[in-house]
Amino acid sequence: MASRRVNRILEKREIHLLGVPMDHGAGRRGVGMGPSAIRIASLADRVRAIGHEVTDHGDVIIRDVERAQNAPDAAPTIKGKANNLAFVARACDAVHEHVKRIVRKGGFPVVIGGDHSQAIGTIAGLAAAYKEEEAELAAKGTPDELTLGIIWVDAHGDLNTPETTPSGNIHGMPLAVALGQGPRELTHIGGFAPKVYPNDVVLVGLRDLDKQERQAILDSGVHAFTMKDIDERGMAAVMRDAINLATRNTDYLHVSFDIDSVDPRVAPGTGTTVVGGLTYREAHLAMELMAESGALTSLEMVEVNPILDIYNQTGQLAVELICSALGKTIL
Repeated sequence: MASRRVNRILEKREIHLLGVPMDHGAGRRGVGMGPSAIRIASLADRVRAIGHEVTDHGDVIIRDVERAQNAPDAAPTIKGKANNLAFVARACDAVHEHVKRIVRKGGFPVVIGGDHSQAIGTIAGLAAAYKEEEAELAAKGTPDELTLGIIWVDAHGDLNTPETTPSGNIHGMPLAVALGQGPRELTHIGGFAPKVYPNDVVLVGLRDLDKQERQAILDSGVHAFTMKDIDERGMAAVMRDAINLATRNTDYLHVSFDIDSVDPRVAPGTGTTVVGGLTYREAHLAMELMAESGALTSLEMVEVNPILDIYNQTGQLAVELICSALGKTIL
């Protein structure tokens, strides 16, 4: 397939910020305040300083979780555990609609969260926008399938399902959902599944996997680079391979960055900390190489929890990493 991607590294982009103040997919409260912490760290101004245009759409409206838990439709309708399923499905559907509109208007979405279950909505919105573009191409007599590559930077695999999850927390399931596995309420947001193909997905920074999730990764067909790979080969080699794998057969590239991929000594403000993560420079290098590739078409930053942070250190880091992905350089 011929890719429509062009090198965009030097282009001024129309960056569209969207906050998802949701912690209903996580096991700890507070990450719903992540978008505020990231904005307080001057995200919009710092992105403008790089040379981009910025529109901040504010936050997706999220109902209070305590009321959601008491709602008649809040109980899971599936086999297994999926905490706050109906609530998360509604929120992700709203995210999907916002992201789809941004993409269809030619914008570059930067979605800030919020727990990682929001990625269900982000990826659904991206895939839905590309489906609509496909239909327009077909109507013009040039039918083609437009595909999305994903680089998932995370300490965890996020490939659990309600049948395999030890906790029931949906923030451990979004990548499985994008691949079409899990509750239909989530997999079919936007009206179709799967949203991505396994061979177009790359996980980077893995270091904390559930037993069944390990096997799920091996069976899934996704590409995976653990911290051992980064230790042995270095971040530059791993990221260049990740970018190549995620873009070789795709037209668009999304990076979903969970701040818990970074070592907690650098990013303490997150709910599922695991020692031995990316260093400050490794995290920046990963994002700098993404910008250098010219392939990036959307980005999200998740799991910043200001309740657990120290003087918004993690919120500041999230902004710095977003800026590196959008082209900020040392020289």
